[in-house]
Amino acid sequence: MDKINKNEFKLLIVDDEPLIRESLYEIFRIEGYNVQMAATAEDALQIMKKVVFDIVVTDFKLPLMSGLDLLLRIKEQYEKTEVILMTGYGSIGTAVDAMKKGAYDYITKPINDNEIKIIIDKIIDKKKIILENEELKRILAQERRSSFGMLIGGSEKMQKVYHMIDSVASTNATILITGESGTGKGVLARALHDADLSRADKPFVEVSCGALTETLLESELFGHVKGAFTGAIKDKEGRFEFAKGGTIFLDEIDAFSPNLQVKLLKVLQDGIFERVGDNITRKADARIIVATNQHLTDLVEKGEFREDLYYRVNVIAIQMPPLRGRDTDVEALMEHFREKYCSINKKNIKGFSEDVIKVFKDYQWPGNVRELENAVEGSVIMAKGNIIELGDVIGLSKFIKDGESNGQVKVGDLLKKAVEEPEKEHIISVLDRCGWNRSNAAVALGINRTTLYNKMKKYGLLNLKK
Repeated sequence: MDKINKNEFKLLIVDDEPLIRESLYEIFRIEGYNVQMAATAEDALQIMKKVVFDIVVTDFKLPLMSGLDLLLRIKEQYEKTEVILMTGYGSIGTAVDAMKKGAYDYITKPINDNEIKIIIDKIIDKKKIILENEELKRILAQERRSSFGMLIGGSEKMQKVYHMIDSVASTNATILITGESGTGKGVLARALHDADLSRADKPFVEVSCGALTETLLESELFGHVKGAFTGAIKDKEGRFEFAKGGTIFLDEIDAFSPNLQVKLLKVLQDGIFERVGDNITRKADARIIVATNQHLTDLVEKGEFREDLYYRVNVIAIQMPPLRGRDTDVEALMEHFREKYCSINKKNIKGFSEDVIKVFKDYQWPGNVRELENAVEGSVIMAKGNIIELGDVIGLSKFIKDGESNGQVKVGDLLKKAVEEPEKEHIISVLDRCGWNRSNAAVALGINRTTLYNKMKKYGLLNLKK
């Protein structure tokens, strides 16, 4: 990074003694700094409302508000502003204490010009390093992201996906997305569409091909004319027409029948199609993205998927990685879905207990992101406090047994904790209502005082509140 221009560095001198104030002003003005003066802390705060200073040099003893009070106000309102305190020899102890409260350094009176210049130079060096780090972070942030659109995750595997999006989003090439069920292939398709500036404001049309019969899928994709088949009471526009100028996403491409594979091949090769029951050729003007959780090469070998179609859809392939093994992404996704379902269900849940985070990280997630989303949604709904505990997780034993099979967690310990947590919270609640009077709380809980004492000891509540 280039050397910092001193004129861009703003200093404020605060001292009620005109001679010291003006002397320091001249020293730093000659050095080339942008300098201003104030006689009191109150005047300094007024000036700082209009100008953001890099450094404030203030006397410790000021009329009305002290230099220490000014320091605290500056650190509260202007976090990046450094403060140097000027003090007499008898106040050195207080000045050192001020450094603990955020002062960068202190200097004793009478002021030594070289000493204060050295301190200022150190601050400049520190600022330079901070600026360099911020620039480096900015560059790295462009290369390594924690999300892309609605795709969440900062793992190395997701970085590869993000780089692919950057590389291919603005092309017209057909894209094949592969990956296990629930990994987020549809979310990736949407991210590709949104990253293409020429198509982002045009339609994004998604078709779940595996959910429709051959006849319905053909009509859905290409449209039909009135009378083309029973129930075709009027002309209908297909999804390829509706997606004009935008993107059409065909999920479960492996579900295409041989007849539909031929029609899709025609669209990919020549960019044309006909509505069902019609002879008029229409032009397809949509970016095509297809997805599958199957190995298309295996289907080609079995004769279930056309080889020529495979090469047409496999121009650019992006694989969505499974969730297992992506520990950091699991936690990021948990937070994302917590915020989503707290908003939907109007709940104020601030996070997950460490045990829940551990169990979810250790779990293998065979259903991938979709399974994790369902687990978080259920936990948000079931949560009774502002933290999601093990007892709030629906089907907890499934997650714990999976973790145990991988040598990560012990079922007995976590299940026991899942049962004990609600009991502990209930006891605390009753104690609060009874003003922590153990006799009254024992009556309210329906147990004797000795049992209550033992439970309080077990849960570490004996010294919590008197």
